[in-house]
Amino acid sequence: MTSKRIQTKKIYEEVSDSLVAMIKSGELKPGDRLDSVEQMAETFDVSRSAVREALSGMRAMGLVVMRQGEGTFVTKFDASNFTLPVNAGLLMKEEDIKEIYEVRKILEVGAAKSAALHHQEEDLIALQTAIDEMKQAGNDGEVGEEADMRFHMAIAKATHNDIVIHLMGSVSEVMLSVLKETRQVLIYSEQKRDSLIQEHLAIYEAIQNREPQKAQAHMLLHLTNVEKSLEKYMKFRE
Repeated sequence: MTSKRIQTKKIYEEVSDSLVAMIKSGELKPGDRLDSVEQMAETFDVSRSAVREALSGMRAMGLVVMRQGEGTFVTKFDASNFTLPVNAGLLMKEEDIKEIYEVRKILEVGAAKSAALHHQEEDLIALQTAIDEMKQAGNDGEVGEEADMRFHMAIAKATHNDIVIHLMGSVSEVMLSVLKETRQVLIYSEQKRDSLIQEHLAIYEAIQNREPQKAQAHMLLHLTNVEKSLEKYMKFRE
């Protein structure tokens, strides 16, 4: 068995995770005022500085807003707003995730075709590098996820269409946070990982050979397969 260093969470991260879980479950709703720092420190049995750091991180992600003289309030999550610096996957409902995958199909199938037609030599290097990183990731799901997203972003960049690149950047940030929840459960299991790498290679080769129809077909197959895995996971966690 390959040894792997276990990373322990910091106290403020545990506080943040607890608050996010309460928001996700509906215990805390948009507009709700959080307890004072002192009250939360007592509730979680942590220092006030840990609570402040947790709230600061949540504010940076767009999960809470701090109003001078009033307190800290839960913000309203809007799945249609991709530009917010939010780990949107933390709060997305199953319907939102399905819609994101629909957007991916619409956007990325077309992007694969465009990349096959318009890519330059340096674009292929970025694609190959991302695939190599996926292979080297092994059982490290987080590294695999990031390399996976770099591959898809590299396809968007290979279109040389600024609007496609911008849209894909927004969607990929949301998807990365969604996929974190499925890491090493279904999508990055050893068998599935090998299959995913082959799917990426098929897309890469179609783009490299300037075969737009094949690039489209392979991308659609890939996204459909990942979506099926995600749906299985959603049922698994219910």
